[in-house]
Amino acid sequence: MWRYIAGGASALLLVTAGVMLSTGRARPPSPLATQPVAAVAQDEPLPAGVPEASERTREQKRFDRYDKDRNAQVTREEYLAQRRKAFAKLDTNQDGQLSFDEWAVKTTTKFALADKDKSGAMNAAEFATTAPKRTVKRRPNCPPAQAPREDEEA
Repeated sequence: MWRYIAGGASALLLVTAGVMLSTGRARPPSPLATQPVAAVAQDEPLPAGVPEASERTREQKRFDRYDKDRNAQVTREEYLAQRRKAFAKLDTNQDGQLSFDEWAVKTTTKFALADKDKSGAMNAAEFATTAPKRTVKRRPNCPPAQAPREDEEA
């Protein structure tokens, strides 16, 4: 009977701890959270090793990637250059026109590789080979647990 009472008490403690952790009551308050932001910024210098924020924004960096001649203007040719490179990669027969098969080259190639009997249609076994490959999370390389020896008590 005492095992049931101990089990119930431990379950109640675990639930209480989970609720406290999820609501944040079990965490001590941050010293920065109690001070106003202006006070933190003015009174204390930044610790050594803190990286400085870049003055350039994400949009400025994007603009610079397109502005190849660095004249602070993106011309139509500069803007379309990346699109032309992508188009040229897809236009495999170099005729200046993109067919559906050229556009869907990855899918077309995947179909051709899966259709082992070259019948133009996949059976269930061939279709199964087209499923996306799932990445397996690597587990840590831990030594296997050893069973306790008979002369030791658990």
